[in-house]
Amino acid sequence: MKFILASGNAHKAQEFAELFDTSIIEVSAAAEKLEVEENGTTYNENAFLKAKAYYDKFQVPVLADDSGLNVQALPEELGIYSARFGGPGLDDKDRAMLLLDKMKDIENRAAHFTCVLCFYLNPQEIFFFEGRLNGLIGENYIGDHGFGYDPVFHGLGEFESKTVAQVPEWKNENSHRANACKMAEKFFKERIAK
Repeated sequence: MKFILASGNAHKAQEFAELFDTSIIEVSAAAEKLEVEENGTTYNENAFLKAKAYYDKFQVPVLADDSGLNVQALPEELGIYSARFGGPGLDDKDRAMLLLDKMKDIENRAAHFTCVLCFYLNPQEIFFFEGRLNGLIGENYIGDHGFGYDPVFHGLGEFESKTVAQVPEWKNENSHRANACKMAEKFFKERIAK
């Protein structure tokens, strides 16, 4: 099945292409980037808004995603607002450092990344898949790989002592996006086989 990504970002389309078995799901960048107001109150709503806008414009199946970081101790501050945390004018590192500052005296450091994928085949067939990566907010900004909050987020298990920005291969296999993609691929593989 072929989908365009609800983004004009060729790098993001390439990232998705690498997460899927192309014999099941092929993803390519949209011909142009649309400005879509993400005014939903959930990841599902924002992913849907993007998918529908691109479907309405291009009339082909669309893949859209929405993702963010959820921090238990700051339930209202990040989530769907992760990219806008701290207000305008901050870059990724500024936002991560602000998070560390806000977490300075907080013991509960539990957090998880969420990714929701919306596959908009047509107005009657819309499918959602959610992936998570559970972990903890660290106390320092460490690592050169990844982006966003990766240098302050520690996955659980064997790499708990490292941030996901230090273990890119592990992140590629276990990220919230990878987990959502695995579920979607399994679903569409079974659908094709019928």
